[in-house]
Amino acid sequence: MQQQSDFFLSTDQDEQLAIGPGAFCFKGAIIQDGVEIIRAVNDVVAKAEFRHLITPGGRRMSVAMSNCGRQGWVSDHAGYRYQTTDPLTGNAWPVMPRILLATAQSLAARAGFGNFNPDVCLINRYRAGDRMGLHQDRDEGNVTAPIVSLSLGLPATFIWGGLQRSGPTQRFILEHGDAVVWGGEDRLRFHGVAPLKAGEHPLTKDCRINITFRQTGSLDTCR
Repeated sequence: MQQQSDFFLSTDQDEQLAIGPGAFCFKGAIIQDGVEIIRAVNDVVAKAEFRHLITPGGRRMSVAMSNCGRQGWVSDHAGYRYQTTDPLTGNAWPVMPRILLATAQSLAARAGFGNFNPDVCLINRYRAGDRMGLHQDRDEGNVTAPIVSLSLGLPATFIWGGLQRSGPTQRFILEHGDAVVWGGEDRLRFHGVAPLKAGEHPLTKDCRINITFRQTGSLDTCR
């Protein structure tokens, strides 16, 4: 049986908390840029609308997703993968907004991961009851680059596991403006999000927006 411990990180803003040798939570790190970041997300979604992807096994994901950048993460009966075009429109994914790229690179550097050049920006929209099961981010090909994750809107319970799905997990609350970066020996940790509780946030209304940055190769430039 999987062991689980619940704990809650301090809500003090601008606090850096180590949650692993190569993993950090930056409390309130993006609050000041929240409005501009959400504006950038809205611009992306106007071109590549939110959609509920289908897993290879035929299950509809509860979380709605979009992408921007050189590639986007997609899932359907053919499997999980990255591709350069939006399957709904056949167009290239929207260019990654400058504010998003700059925020991701700044946070990665703050966590000790320089030269981070994400070519994928996955945008997830959670509403009440939506969840993300335990998983590893391992489709990138390059697992030497970190993952950078931003949280805006409603709070969510982040599930932080180990390198085995069946290993013990810890849970903590990610609030509006928090960011998490993990890489190095923590890069392939299992992680997920518990079902979102209903609520209302002045910036995102009834939802939580999670923005995740990934680097699929050794890239010198990003779109």
